[in-house]
Amino acid sequence: MESQAFSRRGRTRRELIKTAAGAGLAVSVGPFVMTRPAQAAKTLKILQWSHFVPGYDRWFNNQYVKEWGARNDTQVIVDNINIALIESRAAAEVSAQKGHDLVLFLAPPSVFEQQMLDMSDVYVECEKRHGKPIDLAVKSTFNPKTKRYFAFSDSFVPDPINYRIDLWDDVGVKPDSWEEIRRGGKLIKEKHRIPVGIGLSAEIDTGMAMRAIMYAFGSHEQDAEGNLAIRSPQTLEALRYVKALFEETMTPEVLAWDASSNNRQMLAGRSSLVLNAISITRTGENDKLPMHEKIGLAKAAKGPARRIGLEHVMNCYAIWQFSENKEGAQKFLIDYIDNFKQGFLASEFYNFPSFPTTVPDLKQQIARDAKAVPPDKYAVLGDVLDWATNVGYPGYATAAISDAWNTWVLNTMFAEAATGAETVENALTRAEARMKAIWAKWRERGMI
Repeated sequence: MESQAFSRRGRTRRELIKTAAGAGLAVSVGPFVMTRPAQAAKTLKILQWSHFVPGYDRWFNNQYVKEWGARNDTQVIVDNINIALIESRAAAEVSAQKGHDLVLFLAPPSVFEQQMLDMSDVYVECEKRHGKPIDLAVKSTFNPKTKRYFAFSDSFVPDPINYRIDLWDDVGVKPDSWEEIRRGGKLIKEKHRIPVGIGLSAEIDTGMAMRAIMYAFGSHEQDAEGNLAIRSPQTLEALRYVKALFEETMTPEVLAWDASSNNRQMLAGRSSLVLNAISITRTGENDKLPMHEKIGLAKAAKGPARRIGLEHVMNCYAIWQFSENKEGAQKFLIDYIDNFKQGFLASEFYNFPSFPTTVPDLKQQIARDAKAVPPDKYAVLGDVLDWATNVGYPGYATAAISDAWNTWVLNTMFAEAATGAETVENALTRAEARMKAIWAKWRERGMI
Protein backbone atom coordinates (compact mmCIF):
# COMPACT_ATOMS: atom_id res chain seq x y z
CA MET A 1 0.00 0.00 0.00
CA GLU A 2 1.42 3.33 -1.02
CA SER A 3 2.08 5.87 1.67
CA GLN A 4 -0.17 8.91 1.63
CA ALA A 5 2.88 11.12 1.82
CA PHE A 6 4.11 9.92 -1.55
CA SER A 7 0.82 9.80 -3.36
CA ARG A 8 -0.01 13.37 -2.28
CA ARG A 9 3.13 14.50 -4.04
CA GLY A 10 2.18 12.65 -7.19
CA ARG A 11 5.03 10.15 -6.97
CA THR A 12 4.74 6.57 -5.88
CA ARG A 13 6.87 4.93 -3.25
CA ARG A 14 8.22 2.60 -5.93
CA GLU A 15 9.36 5.56 -8.05
CA LEU A 16 11.10 7.16 -5.11
CA ILE A 17 12.89 3.96 -4.11
CA LYS A 18 13.92 3.33 -7.68
CA THR A 19 15.51 6.76 -7.79
CA ALA A 20 17.17 6.24 -4.41
CA ALA A 21 18.51 2.85 -5.51
CA GLY A 22 20.10 4.44 -8.55
CA ALA A 23 21.76 7.07 -6.45
CA GLY A 24 22.97 4.48 -3.93
CA LEU A 25 24.54 2.39 -6.67
CA ALA A 26 26.30 5.45 -8.03
CA VAL A 27 27.74 6.12 -4.60
CA SER A 28 29.04 2.60 -4.24
CA VAL A 29 30.70 2.16 -7.61
CA GLY A 30 31.37 5.59 -9.08
CA PRO A 31 33.29 8.74 -8.17
CA PHE A 32 31.60 11.41 -6.08
CA VAL A 33 30.29 14.42 -7.94
CA MET A 34 32.09 17.31 -6.33
CA THR A 35 30.34 20.20 -8.05
CA ARG A 36 27.06 21.45 -6.70
CA PRO A 37 24.65 23.14 -9.12
CA ALA A 38 24.91 26.90 -8.97
CA GLN A 39 21.26 27.04 -7.99
CA ALA A 40 19.80 23.77 -6.78
CA ALA A 41 16.19 22.95 -7.60
CA LYS A 42 15.34 21.79 -4.08
CA THR A 43 16.31 22.49 -0.50
CA LEU A 44 16.71 20.04 2.39
CA LYS A 45 17.05 21.48 5.88
CA ILE A 46 18.54 19.31 8.62
CA LEU A 47 18.67 20.08 12.34
CA GLN A 48 21.04 18.07 14.50
CA TRP A 49 23.40 18.38 17.43
CA SER A 50 26.99 19.48 17.44
CA HIS A 51 28.60 16.05 17.59
CA PHE A 52 30.92 15.28 20.50
CA VAL A 53 33.45 13.99 17.94
CA PRO A 54 34.14 17.12 15.82
CA GLY A 55 35.49 15.05 12.94
CA TYR A 56 32.00 13.67 12.34
CA ASP A 57 30.52 17.13 11.76
CA ARG A 58 33.41 18.05 9.46
CA TRP A 59 32.74 14.96 7.35
CA PHE A 60 28.94 15.24 7.44
CA ASN A 61 28.65 19.00 6.84
CA ASN A 62 31.59 19.63 4.56
CA GLN A 63 31.74 16.44 2.54
CA TYR A 64 28.84 14.05 2.70
CA VAL A 65 25.86 16.42 2.42
CA LYS A 66 27.58 18.47 -0.26
CA GLU A 67 28.20 15.39 -2.37
CA TRP A 68 24.66 14.13 -1.76
CA GLY A 69 23.25 17.54 -2.63
CA ALA A 70 25.19 17.65 -5.89
CA ARG A 71 23.90 14.24 -6.92
CA ASN A 72 20.31 15.14 -6.07
CA ASP A 73 20.12 18.74 -7.27
CA THR A 74 19.46 19.83 -3.71
CA GLN A 75 20.90 22.49 -1.47
CA VAL A 76 21.38 20.84 1.92
CA ILE A 77 21.44 23.15 4.91
CA VAL A 78 22.65 21.67 8.21
CA ASP A 79 22.07 23.54 11.45
CA ASN A 80 24.09 22.17 14.38
CA ILE A 81 22.93 23.18 17.84
CA ASN A 82 23.75 22.33 21.44
CA ILE A 83 22.44 18.93 22.52
CA ALA A 84 20.39 20.47 25.31
CA LEU A 85 18.42 22.67 22.90
CA ILE A 86 17.07 20.04 20.51
CA GLU A 87 13.78 19.31 22.33
CA SER A 88 12.89 22.99 22.82
CA ARG A 89 13.77 23.81 19.21
CA ALA A 90 11.61 20.92 18.00
CA ALA A 91 8.70 22.11 20.14
CA ALA A 92 9.06 25.60 18.70
CA GLU A 93 8.96 24.25 15.14
CA VAL A 94 5.84 22.24 15.92
CA SER A 95 4.21 25.32 17.38
CA ALA A 96 5.05 27.34 14.27
CA GLN A 97 4.33 24.41 11.90
CA LYS A 98 7.49 25.38 10.09
CA GLY A 99 11.13 24.44 10.34
CA HIS A 100 13.53 21.75 9.24
CA ASP A 101 12.77 18.76 7.04
CA LEU A 102 14.87 16.33 9.11
CA VAL A 103 15.41 16.60 12.85
CA LEU A 104 17.83 14.33 14.69
CA PHE A 105 16.75 13.57 18.25
CA LEU A 106 19.12 11.86 20.68
CA ALA A 107 16.41 10.06 22.62
CA PRO A 108 13.12 8.59 21.35
CA PRO A 109 10.89 11.59 20.41
CA SER A 110 7.57 9.75 20.83
CA VAL A 111 5.73 12.77 22.25
CA PHE A 112 5.88 14.33 18.79
CA GLU A 113 4.44 11.29 16.99
CA GLN A 114 1.29 13.00 15.76
CA GLN A 115 3.46 15.65 14.07
CA MET A 116 5.75 13.12 12.40
CA LEU A 117 5.68 11.27 9.10
CA ASP A 118 5.37 7.48 9.31
CA MET A 119 8.83 6.08 8.59
CA SER A 120 7.66 2.55 7.72
CA ASP A 121 8.62 2.92 4.05
CA VAL A 122 12.14 4.03 4.92
CA TYR A 123 12.59 1.05 7.25
CA VAL A 124 11.18 -1.35 4.63
CA GLU A 125 13.56 -0.14 1.95
CA CYS A 126 16.61 -0.15 4.24
CA GLU A 127 15.74 -3.63 5.47
CA LYS A 128 15.44 -4.82 1.88
CA ARG A 129 18.97 -3.57 1.18
CA HIS A 130 20.72 -4.23 4.49
CA GLY A 131 18.73 -6.76 6.50
CA LYS A 132 16.82 -6.25 9.70
CA PRO A 133 17.52 -3.33 12.02
CA ILE A 134 18.55 -4.07 15.59
CA ASP A 135 15.83 -4.49 18.18
CA LEU A 136 17.14 -1.43 20.01
CA ALA A 137 16.28 0.73 16.98
CA VAL A 138 12.81 -0.74 16.57
CA LYS A 139 11.94 -0.43 20.27
CA SER A 140 13.04 3.22 20.14
CA THR A 141 11.07 4.31 17.06
CA PHE A 142 7.93 2.12 16.76
CA ASN A 143 4.60 2.60 18.50
CA PRO A 144 2.88 -0.79 18.92
CA LYS A 145 -0.42 0.97 19.67
CA THR A 146 -0.63 3.01 16.46
CA LYS A 147 1.53 0.60 14.40
CA ARG A 148 3.60 3.55 13.14
CA TYR A 149 7.32 4.20 13.00
CA PHE A 150 7.37 7.78 14.24
CA ALA A 151 11.14 8.09 13.67
CA PHE A 152 14.02 6.32 11.99
CA SER A 153 17.20 5.25 13.74
CA ASP A 154 20.40 5.20 11.74
CA SER A 155 22.62 4.53 14.75
CA PHE A 156 23.09 4.39 18.48
CA VAL A 157 26.01 5.17 20.77
CA PRO A 158 27.29 2.62 23.32
CA ASP A 159 27.51 3.81 26.92
CA PRO A 160 30.32 1.85 28.60
CA ILE A 161 31.84 2.50 32.01
CA ASN A 162 34.82 4.85 31.75
CA TYR A 163 37.13 4.42 34.74
CA ARG A 164 40.59 5.42 35.90
CA ILE A 165 42.62 2.23 35.66
CA ASP A 166 45.34 3.53 38.00
CA LEU A 167 42.91 4.46 40.78
CA TRP A 168 40.81 1.31 40.63
CA ASP A 169 43.91 -0.89 40.48
CA ASP A 170 45.30 0.98 43.48
CA VAL A 171 42.32 -0.01 45.66
CA GLY A 172 42.15 -3.49 44.16
CA VAL A 173 38.56 -3.31 42.89
CA LYS A 174 37.26 -3.98 39.40
CA PRO A 175 34.18 -1.87 38.52
CA ASP A 176 32.21 -4.79 37.12
CA SER A 177 29.09 -4.55 39.29
CA TRP A 178 27.15 -1.74 40.95
CA GLU A 179 28.11 -3.08 44.35
CA GLU A 180 31.80 -3.04 43.38
CA ILE A 181 31.43 0.51 42.02
CA ARG A 182 30.05 1.59 45.39
CA ARG A 183 32.81 -0.19 47.32
CA GLY A 184 35.71 0.85 45.08
CA GLY A 185 34.40 4.38 44.60
CA LYS A 186 34.26 4.88 48.36
CA LEU A 187 37.84 3.63 48.82
CA ILE A 188 39.13 5.90 46.03
CA LYS A 189 37.32 8.94 47.39
CA GLU A 190 38.71 8.33 50.87
CA LYS A 191 42.26 7.70 49.70
CA HIS A 192 42.62 10.01 46.68
CA ARG A 193 39.74 12.48 47.21
CA ILE A 194 38.53 11.80 43.67
CA PRO A 195 34.79 11.05 43.45
CA VAL A 196 32.61 8.96 41.16
CA GLY A 197 30.88 11.22 38.62
CA ILE A 198 27.37 10.01 37.79
CA GLY A 199 24.92 12.85 37.25
CA LEU A 200 21.85 13.54 39.38
CA SER A 201 20.40 16.46 37.47
CA ALA A 202 17.98 17.34 34.66
CA GLU A 203 20.02 16.21 31.68
CA ILE A 204 20.40 13.31 29.26
CA ASP A 205 23.36 11.48 30.88
CA THR A 206 21.56 11.33 34.22
CA GLY A 207 18.47 9.99 32.49
CA MET A 208 20.42 7.16 30.90
CA ALA A 209 22.50 6.36 34.01
CA MET A 210 19.54 6.19 36.41
CA ARG A 211 17.68 3.87 34.07
CA ALA A 212 20.77 1.67 33.74
CA ILE A 213 20.80 1.27 37.53
CA MET A 214 17.04 0.70 37.69
CA TYR A 215 17.03 -1.96 35.01
CA ALA A 216 20.06 -3.69 36.58
CA PHE A 217 18.14 -3.81 39.88
CA GLY A 218 15.02 -5.21 38.18
CA SER A 219 13.10 -1.93 38.37
CA HIS A 220 11.23 -0.44 35.37
CA GLU A 221 9.03 2.50 34.44
CA GLN A 222 6.63 0.13 32.65
CA ASP A 223 6.08 -3.56 31.94
CA ALA A 224 6.43 -5.19 28.51
CA GLU A 225 2.84 -4.19 27.63
CA GLY A 226 3.40 -0.54 28.49
CA ASN A 227 1.58 -0.45 31.84
CA LEU A 228 3.06 1.81 34.53
CA ALA A 229 5.21 -0.30 36.83
CA ILE A 230 7.41 2.18 38.65
CA ARG A 231 6.18 1.19 42.12
CA SER A 232 8.04 -1.96 43.09
CA PRO A 233 10.40 -3.23 45.80
CA GLN A 234 13.13 -3.13 43.16
CA THR A 235 12.65 0.61 42.58
CA LEU A 236 12.96 1.25 46.32
CA GLU A 237 16.11 -0.86 46.36
CA ALA A 238 17.57 1.12 43.43
CA LEU A 239 16.74 4.40 45.21
CA ARG A 240 18.45 3.26 48.42
CA TYR A 241 21.47 2.19 46.39
CA VAL A 242 21.81 5.56 44.60
CA LYS A 243 21.44 7.38 47.92
CA ALA A 244 24.32 5.35 49.36
CA LEU A 245 26.37 5.78 46.17
CA PHE A 246 25.92 9.56 46.34
CA GLU A 247 26.76 9.81 50.02
CA GLU A 248 29.78 7.49 49.94
CA THR A 249 31.40 8.08 46.56
CA MET A 250 30.25 11.39 45.04
CA THR A 251 30.12 15.13 45.71
CA PRO A 252 27.31 17.70 45.23
CA GLU A 253 28.83 18.57 41.85
CA VAL A 254 26.70 15.82 40.29
CA LEU A 255 23.56 17.81 41.17
CA ALA A 256 24.58 20.38 38.54
CA TRP A 257 25.78 17.84 35.96
CA ASP A 258 25.34 18.63 32.26
CA ALA A 259 25.94 16.69 29.06
CA SER A 260 29.60 17.65 28.92
CA SER A 261 30.44 17.07 32.60
CA ASN A 262 31.54 13.46 32.14
CA ASN A 263 34.10 14.49 29.55
CA ARG A 264 35.42 17.49 31.46
CA GLN A 265 35.72 15.74 34.80
CA MET A 266 37.41 12.61 33.52
CA LEU A 267 39.94 14.41 31.33
CA ALA A 268 40.72 16.83 34.15
CA GLY A 269 41.35 13.93 36.51
CA ARG A 270 38.45 14.91 38.78
CA SER A 271 36.32 11.74 38.46
CA SER A 272 37.26 8.14 39.06
CA LEU A 273 34.39 6.70 37.02
CA VAL A 274 31.58 7.87 34.73
CA LEU A 275 29.13 6.30 32.27
CA ASN A 276 29.87 7.78 28.87
CA ALA A 277 30.47 7.20 25.19
CA ILE A 278 33.99 6.99 23.84
CA SER A 279 34.10 10.74 23.23
CA ILE A 280 36.15 11.11 26.43
CA THR A 281 39.04 8.98 25.25
CA ARG A 282 38.71 10.21 21.67
CA THR A 283 39.06 13.81 22.86
CA GLY A 284 42.07 12.83 24.93
CA GLU A 285 43.68 11.04 22.01
CA ASN A 286 43.00 13.81 19.49
CA ASP A 287 44.12 16.58 21.85
CA LYS A 288 47.12 14.52 23.00
CA LEU A 289 46.11 14.63 26.65
CA PRO A 290 48.09 12.00 28.59
CA MET A 291 45.05 11.24 30.75
CA HIS A 292 43.42 9.14 28.01
CA GLU A 293 45.98 6.39 28.56
CA LYS A 294 44.78 6.00 32.16
CA ILE A 295 41.12 5.59 31.20
CA GLY A 296 39.76 2.10 30.70
CA LEU A 297 36.40 0.99 29.31
CA ALA A 298 34.14 -1.72 30.70
CA LYS A 299 30.77 -3.06 29.72
CA ALA A 300 27.63 -2.12 31.68
CA ALA A 301 27.74 -3.06 35.35
CA LYS A 302 25.93 -6.04 36.84
CA GLY A 303 23.12 -5.44 39.30
CA PRO A 304 21.09 -7.80 41.46
CA ALA A 305 18.85 -8.65 38.49
CA ARG A 306 21.09 -8.49 35.43
CA ARG A 307 23.96 -6.80 33.60
CA ILE A 308 22.34 -4.10 31.51
CA GLY A 309 22.91 -0.55 30.35
CA LEU A 310 21.42 2.05 28.06
CA GLU A 311 22.84 3.67 24.97
CA HIS A 312 24.61 6.99 25.52
CA VAL A 313 22.45 8.59 22.86
CA MET A 314 19.87 7.03 20.55
CA ASN A 315 19.87 8.64 17.13
CA CYS A 316 16.27 9.07 15.94
CA TYR A 317 15.65 11.05 12.74
CA ALA A 318 12.17 12.48 12.33
CA ILE A 319 10.40 14.15 9.41
CA TRP A 320 7.67 16.61 10.28
CA GLN A 321 4.25 16.31 8.68
CA PHE A 322 4.72 19.97 7.71
CA SER A 323 8.12 19.36 6.12
CA GLU A 324 8.46 21.05 2.75
CA ASN A 325 10.65 18.26 1.35
CA LYS A 326 9.40 14.93 2.71
CA GLU A 327 10.57 12.93 -0.31
CA GLY A 328 14.05 14.40 -0.18
CA ALA A 329 14.31 13.70 3.53
CA GLN A 330 13.29 10.07 3.09
CA LYS A 331 15.70 9.59 0.22
CA PHE A 332 18.49 11.20 2.21
CA LEU A 333 18.02 8.66 5.00
CA ILE A 334 17.93 5.68 2.63
CA ASP A 335 21.10 6.86 0.90
CA TYR A 336 22.73 7.60 4.25
CA ILE A 337 22.25 4.01 5.39
CA ASP A 338 23.79 2.83 2.10
CA ASN A 339 26.85 4.85 3.06
CA PHE A 340 26.70 4.41 6.82
CA LYS A 341 30.18 2.96 7.14
CA GLN A 342 31.59 6.37 6.20
CA GLY A 343 29.69 7.84 9.13
CA PHE A 344 30.90 5.12 11.48
CA LEU A 345 34.51 5.83 10.55
CA ALA A 346 34.08 9.62 10.60
CA SER A 347 32.64 9.36 14.11
CA GLU A 348 35.71 7.37 15.13
CA PHE A 349 33.54 4.41 16.24
CA TYR A 350 31.15 6.67 18.20
CA ASN A 351 28.05 5.98 16.05
CA PHE A 352 27.21 2.27 15.92
CA PRO A 353 24.93 1.05 13.10
CA SER A 354 21.25 0.31 13.54
CA PHE A 355 21.64 -1.89 10.45
CA PRO A 356 24.64 -4.06 11.42
CA THR A 357 25.44 -5.28 7.91
CA THR A 358 26.45 -1.76 6.89
CA VAL A 359 29.63 -2.22 8.95
CA PRO A 360 30.33 -5.94 8.57
CA ASP A 361 33.85 -5.67 9.96
CA LEU A 362 32.92 -3.59 13.02
CA LYS A 363 34.48 -5.96 15.54
CA GLN A 364 37.73 -6.11 13.60
CA GLN A 365 37.80 -2.31 13.24
CA ILE A 366 37.35 -1.59 16.95
CA ALA A 367 39.76 -4.33 18.02
CA ARG A 368 42.80 -2.57 16.58
CA ASP A 369 42.79 1.20 16.72
CA ALA A 370 45.83 3.27 15.88
CA LYS A 371 45.08 6.02 18.41
CA ALA A 372 43.91 3.96 21.37
CA VAL A 373 46.19 2.92 24.20
CA PRO A 374 46.13 -0.05 24.27
CA PRO A 375 45.08 -0.59 20.63
CA ASP A 376 42.28 -2.97 21.65
CA LYS A 377 40.71 -0.51 24.14
CA TYR A 378 37.46 -0.34 22.16
CA ALA A 379 37.11 -4.10 21.65
CA VAL A 380 34.93 -4.23 24.79
CA LEU A 381 32.14 -2.68 22.70
CA GLY A 382 32.03 -5.69 20.37
CA ASP A 383 29.15 -7.35 22.25
CA VAL A 384 27.35 -4.14 23.22
CA LEU A 385 24.01 -5.41 21.94
CA ASP A 386 24.15 -8.12 24.63
CA TRP A 387 24.08 -5.49 27.41
CA ALA A 388 22.44 -2.38 25.96
CA THR A 389 18.72 -1.76 25.82
CA ASN A 390 16.25 1.00 25.03
CA VAL A 391 14.65 3.67 27.17
CA GLY A 392 11.41 2.08 28.34
CA TYR A 393 12.71 -1.50 28.63
CA PRO A 394 11.14 -4.07 28.63
CA GLY A 395 8.52 -2.24 26.54
CA TYR A 396 8.73 0.28 23.72
CA ALA A 397 9.75 3.92 23.97
CA THR A 398 6.17 5.17 23.93
CA ALA A 399 4.86 8.71 24.23
CA ALA A 400 4.42 8.21 27.98
CA ILE A 401 8.03 7.05 28.30
CA SER A 402 9.21 10.00 26.23
CA ASP A 403 7.10 12.45 28.27
CA ALA A 404 8.52 11.13 31.54
CA TRP A 405 11.99 11.39 30.01
CA ASN A 406 11.55 14.97 28.79
CA THR A 407 10.22 16.15 32.14
CA TRP A 408 13.03 14.42 34.04
CA VAL A 409 10.69 12.59 36.41
CA LEU A 410 13.17 9.83 37.25
CA ASN A 411 16.15 12.21 37.43
CA THR A 412 14.25 14.23 40.02
CA MET A 413 13.16 11.13 41.94
CA PHE A 414 16.72 9.90 42.34
CA ALA A 415 18.11 13.34 43.20
CA GLU A 416 15.45 13.90 45.86
CA ALA A 417 16.17 10.53 47.45
CA ALA A 418 19.95 10.82 47.19
CA THR A 419 20.15 14.24 48.82
CA GLY A 420 17.58 13.48 51.51
CA ALA A 421 15.20 16.13 50.22
CA GLU A 422 12.65 13.33 50.34
CA THR A 423 12.69 9.87 51.85
CA VAL A 424 13.08 7.14 49.25
CA GLU A 425 9.44 6.18 49.79
CA ASN A 426 8.22 9.77 49.31
CA ALA A 427 10.44 10.30 46.29
CA LEU A 428 8.89 7.23 44.66
CA THR A 429 5.37 8.33 45.60
CA ARG A 430 5.91 11.78 44.07
CA ALA A 431 7.35 10.29 40.87
CA GLU A 432 4.55 7.76 40.62
CA ALA A 433 1.91 10.48 40.92
CA ARG A 434 3.51 12.43 38.07
CA MET A 435 3.82 9.31 35.93
CA LYS A 436 0.19 8.28 36.53
CA ALA A 437 -0.89 11.66 35.14
CA ILE A 438 1.43 11.24 32.15
CA TRP A 439 0.18 7.72 31.40
CA ALA A 440 -3.46 8.85 31.71
CA LYS A 441 -2.87 11.76 29.31
CA TRP A 442 -1.36 9.62 26.58
CA ARG A 443 -3.87 6.81 27.05
CA GLU A 444 -6.69 9.33 26.61
CA ARG A 445 -5.05 10.47 23.37
CA GLY A 446 -4.93 6.88 22.10
CA MET A 447 -1.15 6.81 21.88
CA ILE A 448 -0.53 4.02 24.41
